[in-house]
Amino acid sequence: MQKIRVGVVFGGKSVEHEISIVSALQAMAALNQEKYSVTPIYISKDGIWYTGEKLTDIEAYRKLPELLAACQKIVPAINSDERQYYIPKQGMFAKWLQEQIDIMLPIFHGSHGEDGCMQGVFELMNIPYAGPGVLGAAVGMDKIMMKAVLKDAGLPMVPYVWFTGFRWTEEQNAVIGEIERELGYPVIVKPANLGSSIGIGKAANREELVDAIELAVSFSSRIVVEKMVEHLREINCSVLGDVEYAEASVCEEPVAAKDILTYADKYMKDSSGKTGDSKGMASLSRQIPAPISEDLTKRIQDYAKKTFIALDGSGVSRIDFLLNGDSEEVFVNEINTIPGSLSFYLWQATGKDFGQLLDKLIELALKRNREKNRLTYSYDGNILAGGNFGGLKGCKK
Repeated sequence: MQKIRVGVVFGGKSVEHEISIVSALQAMAALNQEKYSVTPIYISKDGIWYTGEKLTDIEAYRKLPELLAACQKIVPAINSDERQYYIPKQGMFAKWLQEQIDIMLPIFHGSHGEDGCMQGVFELMNIPYAGPGVLGAAVGMDKIMMKAVLKDAGLPMVPYVWFTGFRWTEEQNAVIGEIERELGYPVIVKPANLGSSIGIGKAANREELVDAIELAVSFSSRIVVEKMVEHLREINCSVLGDVEYAEASVCEEPVAAKDILTYADKYMKDSSGKTGDSKGMASLSRQIPAPISEDLTKRIQDYAKKTFIALDGSGVSRIDFLLNGDSEEVFVNEINTIPGSLSFYLWQATGKDFGQLLDKLIELALKRNREKNRLTYSYDGNILAGGNFGGLKGCKK
């Protein structure tokens, strides 16, 4: 049986670049080598595409210039159905080498990869790809748009205020007044389109609010401020499937060093809480299953599936929730459409190992591509063939 040629694409122009590398290497190690021929495709922070066997070695990334010098620059073919990339060769008479790919497995976190940009490239190529489509990725990545969609779908959201960096510069006092009037203190300030807790700050007064917003606008031009949940506990749940059928994993409760999870909590500590070599989200201290009641677990799992479907989810996502530990009031916090470590640790606890999870992602990607290719994208008629448009002015009329 011929192996399926899987291109694992990772890195990219994102502040979460390094976490993407860790997640991708975990996935490549877990892919069944008897079923798949795996090609690592790394995108550097300046947007250059590379491939090479050494990209599968985490130690090689400690000396990145040397690693890239040993790899090959490649150019993806964006013509529909070519499903290949080119390796340029030097010399006057050299030809570019072509390499085929059957399916793309994007493992990006953050901008230029998890936000719909890369999904748009794959759509132009008409190549199957795992994870969310353009719409789900773009809406899921922007916290403001995500909140609007989920609120309209009837899902519970914390009270929030959003604004642009331009408005903050021009109307700072008005923005502060709106936040204090609508939310009060304490609040959480977030860049609208970043993950991994980057740029997030807590404010208990006006001075702290200004500092937190100044930090957030250094990362994003759109900012969201949320009312902080009392007696806060964070509960996460992963969803696997598509809009036709989605299943929820067990729930987890991450253990934070402070009252909100930081980048270091998520990625720079091992399961004992000590700082060490990163294993992505698998490093995070957590309780699985979360120490909550069966009824609350089922409620969160139901909210997770509804969130996934409302945002046109596909593949595997992780939905993060905010829980008031006293009242057990639950709020949807955000969706991670390509979660750190692909949330394999939650699916292991649910009964699927990492290899089985990846098999399912590839199966879903192939299914979506087949269904897409059955749709109609052109109308059988050409108004330009026989029309008399009277020149450019006629076209305007």
